[in-house]
Formats: sequence, C-alpha cells, structure tokens
Amino acid sequence: MNASILSVLASPRRQEILRLVWGGERSAGEIAREMNDVTFGAVSLQLKALEGAGLVDARADGRFRYYRARKDAVGPMRPMLERMWEDALWRLKLAAELEQSRRGPRRRRPRKRRST
Repeated sequence: MNASILSVLASPRRQEILRLVWGGERSAGEIAREMNDVTFGAVSLQLKALEGAGLVDARADGRFRYYRARKDAVGPMRPMLERMWEDALWRLKLAAELEQSRRGPRRRRPRKRRST
C-alpha cells in the first residue's frame, strides 16, 4: 500500500464516501445527499481525491457521474475497514430501531439534589 492511499484514507470524510460506495455504485448526487453537512462541491473534491488514489472507479452517464469502490485497492486495510463500518452501522441501526419502537413517555433524567 502506498503513501497516497494512506493519506487519502486518513480523511474521515473520504472514509465515509468510500463506505457509501463500498456496497455498490452510487451517483455523485446520491453521495452528496447522504453527506448533508457539506456542499456538493466539497463532496466532488473528495471523490476526485479518491479516484486519483485509485480507490474508486468513476463512469459518466449523460450528465451524471457514478462511483464504485475498488475494494482490492485498499489491500490489507480491507478487513479493518469492513469491520469498522459494519460495527458502527450495526450500533447505529440498533439505536435507531430501539428509538423507533419505543412506546410511551420518554424517561427523564433524575434531578440533581442541591446541597444546602
């Protein structure tokens, strides 16, 4: 694994984009919608960095660009990345499902007693 791949993977945003395209091809617009805290232009720059490092393949279809992860390009980091993403996704999914299935009033935090 070369230094350019490691430097690209050091960015949490690029890791998140790579995770989004890991399971299959997605358009740049879909990726940008998933990352709603940054602009489309910022996502585009991150995609170019990933493509430049050889971590994603891009194809044009009309005015749209579609990206797909090159899983073999991450080499020995692949199992580590997959474990990290799977664990985090499982915890998030579980928390969302628990919150969705919750019934009745929300539990309140106990009040702190004031000492006099």
